[in-house]
Amino acid sequence: MATENVGMKLLPILFLTFLTAVIAGLRCSNPFATQQYAFYAAKNRTLEHFAYANKTVRSRVICGRECSMDERCKSFNYNDCNNKCELNLATRREHPEDFSATQGSVYFDADEDTPLYSLADGSFGYYQSCKRLLDGCYRSSGIYTIYPEGFSNGGLRVYCDMKTDGGGWIVFQRRQDGSVDFWRNWDEYQSGFGDLSGEFWLGNDNLVTLTSDDSQGTWELRVDLGDWEDNTVWAKYSDFKLSPGEYRLNYDFYNMNSTAGDSLAYSKGLAFTTKDKDNDNWPYNCADYHRGAWWFDGARATDCMRSHLNGIYYPDQQKPGADWGVHWFHWKLRDYSLKTCGMKIREA
Repeated sequence: MATENVGMKLLPILFLTFLTAVIAGLRCSNPFATQQYAFYAAKNRTLEHFAYANKTVRSRVICGRECSMDERCKSFNYNDCNNKCELNLATRREHPEDFSATQGSVYFDADEDTPLYSLADGSFGYYQSCKRLLDGCYRSSGIYTIYPEGFSNGGLRVYCDMKTDGGGWIVFQRRQDGSVDFWRNWDEYQSGFGDLSGEFWLGNDNLVTLTSDDSQGTWELRVDLGDWEDNTVWAKYSDFKLSPGEYRLNYDFYNMNSTAGDSLAYSKGLAFTTKDKDNDNWPYNCADYHRGAWWFDGARATDCMRSHLNGIYYPDQQKPGADWGVHWFHWKLRDYSLKTCGMKIREA
């Protein structure tokens, strides 16, 4: 009976030993897996046009394991930004013309010389936008310097939202606590004001330069709104552009999946108005009356707008006066001043 019990206990051990041997045999059929550290890495590099499999995995090690278990795999690319694993049918040595510089990607093969082709993180020049920064593995929201066309060598300091709706947004307006006065004149709105880490307006001239750069393609506009009960909604618009001179607001379409309603339609095509520069269609000055600056109309008596995110900030749910405060009509009508709002743009 004792001998029988010992035999029963040995069965799982024998089976495990057999299974390990089988797996080892499978791995050894692939030259990449003869040793655990058989892969050599070239940082910020990618072999293009030879991927036969694309997977999302948690780490480089798992990607390497996928390659070592597949006889077709001669090399692989792993992107640290999005955890994308690409298994390749060729190697860098076989196709040097397809061996490209790619920020955040690492190329692996069995060639000991491969690490010599690594590129440093700072070898990619200046980033032109928040989206380019995001593609380069910068994932934290915060203040960055970007270098779009039309700006000097000093670039443009911006706040990048790297979390909302996939990230990569250049924020150009934010209200959150009333710490910055938005009842400003034309020159101040032209150049920008406030604190990039808090409340601010990036500057109309900056928006014109950004959105008129055809090399960046078209821009989408996103508006994020929050009320005093911590509810949030958003609205998106395609092909956003601000024209020079009067800073007319232009866009193509309102995204019908938006949750805030389209309160910007009333301002489409209109010039920007401030308290000292009246470009609206009212006999008086909508910006002066509503104590802010916006793309006002005013053609219908005193009905200047359906939205006004640069209005007077009313804290603690105070009821706004006749100026209507920070306003988005299709969500909260006229007698509600919002707690938070933000406007941001990203390449489409």
